[in-house]
Amino acid sequence: MKRIHIYIITILGLLISCKKETSVKTNNALENKVSELLTKMTLEEKIGQLNLRGTSSRVKGSLPEELKQAVREGKVGAFLNVMNKQYVDELQQIATTESPNKIPLIFARDVIHGFKTIFPIPLGMAASWDADVAKSSSRVAAIEASSFGVRWTFAPMLDIARDARWGRIAESPGEDPYLASILGKAYVEGFQGDSLNDPTSLIACAKHFIGYGAAIGGRDYNTAIINKELLQNVYLPPFKAAFKAGSQTVMTAFNEMNGIPASGDKYLLQDILRKQIGFDGFVVSDWNSVTEMIPHGFAKDEKHAAKIGINAGLNMEMTSQSYEKYVKELLQEGKITENQINSLVADILRVKFRMGLFENSKRAQDDSGKLYTENHLQLAKEAAIKSSVLLKNEGNLLPLNKNKKIVIIGPLANKPREQLGTWTFDGDKTHTKTPVTTFQQNNVDFTFVEGLTFSRDIAENQFQKAINAAKQSDFIIFIGGEEAILSGEAHSRANINLPGKQEKLIKELAKIGKPIVLVIMAGRPITITNIIKDVDAVLMTWHPGTMGGPAIYDMIFGNEEPQGRLPVTWPKVAGQLPLFYNHKNTGRPASSKEFVHINDIPIGAWQSSLGNTSHYLDAGFTPHFPFGYGLGYTTFEYTNLTLSSNVLTNANTLKISVDIKNTGNRKGNEIVQLYVQDVVGSITRPVKELKKFKKISLEAGEQQTVTFELEVNDLKYYNNKMEYGVEQGDFNIWIGKNAANGLKETFKYE
Repeated sequence: MKRIHIYIITILGLLISCKKETSVKTNNALENKVSELLTKMTLEEKIGQLNLRGTSSRVKGSLPEELKQAVREGKVGAFLNVMNKQYVDELQQIATTESPNKIPLIFARDVIHGFKTIFPIPLGMAASWDADVAKSSSRVAAIEASSFGVRWTFAPMLDIARDARWGRIAESPGEDPYLASILGKAYVEGFQGDSLNDPTSLIACAKHFIGYGAAIGGRDYNTAIINKELLQNVYLPPFKAAFKAGSQTVMTAFNEMNGIPASGDKYLLQDILRKQIGFDGFVVSDWNSVTEMIPHGFAKDEKHAAKIGINAGLNMEMTSQSYEKYVKELLQEGKITENQINSLVADILRVKFRMGLFENSKRAQDDSGKLYTENHLQLAKEAAIKSSVLLKNEGNLLPLNKNKKIVIIGPLANKPREQLGTWTFDGDKTHTKTPVTTFQQNNVDFTFVEGLTFSRDIAENQFQKAINAAKQSDFIIFIGGEEAILSGEAHSRANINLPGKQEKLIKELAKIGKPIVLVIMAGRPITITNIIKDVDAVLMTWHPGTMGGPAIYDMIFGNEEPQGRLPVTWPKVAGQLPLFYNHKNTGRPASSKEFVHINDIPIGAWQSSLGNTSHYLDAGFTPHFPFGYGLGYTTFEYTNLTLSSNVLTNANTLKISVDIKNTGNRKGNEIVQLYVQDVVGSITRPVKELKKFKKISLEAGEQQTVTFELEVNDLKYYNNKMEYGVEQGDFNIWIGKNAANGLKETFKYE
């Protein structure tokens, strides 16, 4: 039977929505304020609003007089990394009382996963699969940072990441657009709070627009090649969710996409961002990314770069000064227009009015009780527990018996700075609670031997001391991973094993025969194929933040159970990357029946295709751990998957239910995951896509029926003609514990 297309052609809808948006803008009081102010501003002042000044860390020493004069003349719109409260107050005072039109400044800072109280890295918080964790973490960050005058953060980072070699996967929400969208919305709501003009509100900045996580080879800043349907179906949804939640700003990516650097891509910034999505905040470049169009080979010099940026619709230039130097000249030469400048400035002023800065630009003077409060620390600890993923627990080793003799070994067991992770400029290591200090405070009978002094250490001089201590103990807890500096921006790795001599030390300890718990702190999935058989339990805590020690203590001894599930597919070896669950099938999908391992090929075998499927001879076709995977301290049984109908139409909603029973002997938490496959499409569709999930908690022996509702909108996608809709045909549906496991049913869409 011929498939019937019911795609909704988007172009007409886009035009209508744009017209409606324009109408709303031009008729409200806010737009009148913006227009009135624009008429009073000189060209120099307008150019000033397009200028984000800053340094790589913070202004040191006294404020330069020339900087103050630039503010006095209205030549700066925002500042980055001014962390001295007195400087913030002074600069804002100059702007609002001495500049020609008294336009307030915005002070910005990279507040990524906490300001003073540091939460788990964003990839870790994504492992919580919990919008409340994302929202509470960003609300705490906003409260703390705003006391320093910060009112703008360059977060959330919403780059879909499918390659663990990429250093900035640590900041990402993972590989799935649905999960990332839920988290993106929550982050924005937390940062911005209930009202933008609240003194504790930080305007959010969805970044990086777009495709930064698709860099070739996982190498930072590198080229991304993304076709239009992939852009719409995978990379754009988290940004759309953030904008729908009210994110006031968006940052362009460092990379080029399909040959055009993001900071100069008119298609992205106007056709997609403004016209399709309807974004009405302002766009800021990433650090120097406007002038970096020169080494990209897209601009011949700074003047050309400024022209490209203005014509693309980039509102504010971060740190580089091509706008400041050349906009006036470009205007005089007719290469840009005054209307373009006015439009770009209006977007910035609109946000400043929404923030209430014209009415009250002063920093909140009462800072008492805002940093490291008991509530903030408790939320950080809960986030670390909900983010931690138990990957292995042979023989139910965990939780440990606290009365047994324990040895703690490893380079990250007592490293307060490293535990915080990447992008923690303002985190104070003296407030960090490490596993070692937490065990000491709780009077645990344990010995501590580092074995290695830092994660990359190759010296073996402490090995024997560690081995001797292990021999005198009942259990070994090895706490290793990566130092904070090994992930984050510009910190991609080709080999993502445990660095240094950590694997060797673990293998030496394994020879003793004592049970080993491996606790990993890292900014990415770490390949542990070489040592997985040498350890009895593996707990991934990412970089857990300020309260990582108490969280690990509670999980190790069973006061809490690890609740995280993987937000990314965990590879066996780096050579499998990029690796993601929602891939395409290919014409020859791999299967266990046809796979031939490299060691099983006979010597002198006749040349053949050895199975004729898509796989690696040495690594196979499956990951080490699938997307959505995670263990707890009990077990769950899934039964009785039931659909309310075997047909979904535009007029009905499909109700899907499953019975879940806690078959263990203690209370536990589970994340029930629903995946769908569109079996045949006008373009090939992924083998599975996450569509829904629910978190449940069950007592031992308790059973619960979990119900999901699936609508037609949940199945829609963009085809290669940029038509958005769903087609009639067959669908597979799974409910299970992860992307590789689940009960299966089918239904039709008619």
